Parts: sequence; structure tokens; C-alpha cells
Amino acid sequence: MRDTEQIVSPVVEAWATYRTTSAGDWPARRLLRAKGCSRVSVVLPARNEEATVGAIVSTIREHLMDRLPLVDELIVVDSRSTDRTAQVARAAGAEVVSQDAMTRGLPQLTGKGDALWAGLAAAEGDVVAFVDADLREFRPHFVTGLIGPLLTDPSVDFVKGFYHRPLVGATGVEADGGGRVTELMARPLLNLFWPELAGFVQPLAGEYAGRREVLEQVPFVSGYGVETAMLIDLLELVGLDALAQVDLGERKHRHQDTAALGRMSAQIMLTAWSRLQRRGWAGPGTTPAALLTQFRRGGSEALPNLDREIVVSDVSIEERPPLAQLRHRVPRRRVAA
Repeated sequence: MRDTEQIVSPVVEAWATYRTTSAGDWPARRLLRAKGCSRVSVVLPARNEEATVGAIVSTIREHLMDRLPLVDELIVVDSRSTDRTAQVARAAGAEVVSQDAMTRGLPQLTGKGDALWAGLAAAEGDVVAFVDADLREFRPHFVTGLIGPLLTDPSVDFVKGFYHRPLVGATGVEADGGGRVTELMARPLLNLFWPELAGFVQPLAGEYAGRREVLEQVPFVSGYGVETAMLIDLLELVGLDALAQVDLGERKHRHQDTAALGRMSAQIMLTAWSRLQRRGWAGPGTTPAALLTQFRRGGSEALPNLDREIVVSDVSIEERPPLAQLRHRVPRRRVAA
């Protein structure tokens, strides 16, 4: 008779117990004492986030720079915004750099991953924290929680945030309904091929921090696969024990529609495929299709009998090589957006 009792992997259980903390475990004054001569940079990749970026910058500036000198550098990477993102961020106290200026002379890439790469290139801190620019009701513990393990434990190289993500719908609020791509695609994918990463509560979270010398050794995927690639590549580079996660409480932000989440999922799958090829687990020289066909109800070009129009999106991904390989080609002096 088949044993149907399922148990958690001992490796995952031990790691989750040992390497998981809460933001409340890392009060800012304790971290200031532990910081010593280390420099801390906070980077916000931002594209058309004028509604939220100012409040995030102001909070970090007030609580972690002016009141307490914990953060040394606060950078907003303007990712080709068409609104007032750059002006709002600068007025709130951030240094604003242009994604294109930081990558001038290199192939032009699109997407969040390239903005993160540009931010890492611009930052000078020994510890670099990344925070999404669309967060609402932002609090300083989003930063202190991420950098806490890095400032106090030299064996930790990378820290990933996790949180409750409420999804506000027409019929009410679903407390943890915001992680749809994580639960439906990313988590099953990681469990299947990289089970060591199964202990990460939110592998796609946009809030994380790492040591500069480690982050500079991994490539950055240009699109929404950047977080997936980073976890897989860091696992192979430094090992599971050098990775940690921290509970940041609740995260409120703008949610994308189902079609956008489909495109995000496709990019994550292509990212995983590229890592499987490197391992020899996927056929060498084979490239999966990077065109995603979706259907949109109604529309001016709706097909007969379907009442939907066909929408085809290019979900291909590209990668910026590790920053350490291109440091000589990146401007040392930042160029303002």
C-alpha cells in the first residue's frame, strides 16, 4: 500500500527555521551599532510611479537617513517614465539616475531587471537593498528588516522579504490573494526543479537585499524573471545557507490584471528554461517559443464566432551579464535622469 503521508524536506524545514526572521527582530538602533564602517544603499526601480515613489523616498529619508544615519545612499532608477516620477523622487530627497544613462554603450534592454542592474551599477554601498516603487503605506521596517541579517551575520549574503499581500476585489478583501503567479506557477516550478528553494514564502517578492560583491556576480534577467533567476543563480553561487528571508508584515501595492500576470508567468517560465539548459536538464540548442497568444473579449478586431480578439505578446527575455564583468564599461559618475 502506498504511503500517502507527506513530510516537509528536512533541509527546507531546517533552513526555514534557522534563516527566517521578522522585521521586528531588527530595530534600527541595533543595526546602526552593528553597521560599523559598512555602507548601505537603497535602490528603487521606478517606471511611472509618481503616485507612490515620493512617500517611499520621504519615509526612508526621514527615518533612516535624517533621524538615524543607517542608510547612506537612496537611489531611484527612472526606467523610461513618461510621468513625473523623476521629479517627484528628487523632490522627496532621492538621487535619481536614468536607466539608459547607466547602461549607455551597452545593448538596450527593457523591463524591471535591467533597471535593477542599473541601480546596482549606480549604488556604492557594501549592502544594497531593492524596494519596489509602487508600495502604499510604506514603513521603514521594509528596509531595516532586509538589511538586518546582512549587517549582523557575515554568513548571510542575501535576504528576501515576504509578507501578506491582500487582494481587494469587488466582493471584499482576500487576505493573501495577491500572490497569484507565485502560487499557481512559480512555487510549483521551483519545487519541481529547485526543491531547496521551497522554503521561500514569496520567491517573487520585489523587496530583497544582498552584499554588493555577491550581487555583482550574478546576471540580471531583463523582464519579470529577474527574481526567479536571482534565487536560482545565488543558490548555485553561494549555497542555501547563505540565503535568508524576513517577514515584513503586510504589503499593499497596485495589482495587475490576469492578462498581465499571464505574460509575467511566461517570462518566468522562459527564465527557468534557460537555467535548466545550463544544468543540462533541457535540450541544448532548443529555444522555446517566446510569443504568447492571449484572447481579449470584444475589441475592434474580434474574430467571428469568438467575440474576442487575439493578442500576441513577445515575452522573450534577455540578460545583463554580471556587473563584475562589465564594470569597466559602466560610468563611475552617475548621470542624473
